[in-house]
Amino acid sequence: MKLGVVGLPNVGKSTLFNAITHAGAEAANYPFCTIEPNVGVVTVPDERLDKLAALYSSKKVTPAIIEFVDIAGLVKGASRGEGLGNKFLSHIREVDAIVHVVRCFEDANIVHEVEANKLVDEIDPIEDVTTINLELILADMDTVQKRMDRIKSAARGGADKDAAAEWEFLQKLYAHLESEQPARTFPLQDKAQEGFLYNLFLLTVKPVLYAANIAEEDMGKDENLNLFVVKVKEFAQKEGNEVLVICARTEEELSQMEPDEAAMFLEEFGLKESGLNRLIQKSYALLGLISYLTAGEKETRAWTITKGMKAPQAAGKIHSDFEKGFIRADVVDYNVLIELGSLVAAKEKGKVRSEGKEYVVKDGDVVEFFFNVSKR
Repeated sequence: MKLGVVGLPNVGKSTLFNAITHAGAEAANYPFCTIEPNVGVVTVPDERLDKLAALYSSKKVTPAIIEFVDIAGLVKGASRGEGLGNKFLSHIREVDAIVHVVRCFEDANIVHEVEANKLVDEIDPIEDVTTINLELILADMDTVQKRMDRIKSAARGGADKDAAAEWEFLQKLYAHLESEQPARTFPLQDKAQEGFLYNLFLLTVKPVLYAANIAEEDMGKDENLNLFVVKVKEFAQKEGNEVLVICARTEEELSQMEPDEAAMFLEEFGLKESGLNRLIQKSYALLGLISYLTAGEKETRAWTITKGMKAPQAAGKIHSDFEKGFIRADVVDYNVLIELGSLVAAKEKGKVRSEGKEYVVKDGDVVEFFFNVSKR
């Protein structure tokens, strides 16, 4: 799963990416310093793994992972190719969700660019957010129009009922986009419309998390004292999206510290965990992902699945044979297992359940799958 980190030039996007991945992507005070997207794979923080590994004396611990893509700064006119916009929009098309970094700090030493080669003095986070959202909407309108042009002939006569239904849907979707509303808020009527929508691979279908980037001196302070942050929260609430308040520069510094040093630093600000951990966890949730766990002497591991996935498909994440020859899954809740101290004790207390093909795997399930290879 990939998350694209987007934002206007110089909002702290690449600085945040550096902190996320330790990749050292260039962060320079000029537009388009990131031309090709930098990609980094990071682990999803999960304290359950260490406790399980200790319980089983595991030799190896493997956490779940998530992929972040640092996409170069967009500007007004990107949908028309301004500022290498077409290339950047194609990079966004390839990700599953968007982390939209918004500038919520003032710094006269860092230029602020909304349009190509046009700098502004005043910081306005809502204008920044709207600029990028509108560019994505305009790009989607172009995609919808092209699809309408392709099926126009087939839809006209009415003989091709599927084409006619899609044509009617596309007209309504285009009007929705034209009113500056993202495709993800379009009210779908049935499965057919859902198929029409997702076959378009639109940019504004992707879920969004806003990362409000604050100044270092605002770390540890009440978020609501920052009027920029308040505005972003109000805007996101209307959209039904979440906001994570973070200081990219501080997070980059934290990422270079030893764990003990970083913990002491956070404690000074009264924080329990870094903004990065919260960002990664929120991003994981944004994609509708959860983790089930497996544990043993060889390895304790978190496996990434989509919320609502049934046991055979979850087993298939380990190996396709597990799904094809699925027999059952022995499941125990992580908290119960830790409380009782061993799998043997959990079995004795009747806390290990035997689940079949219809079982929906839950976050924190500790699972052992049974399968028959002869069913391949």
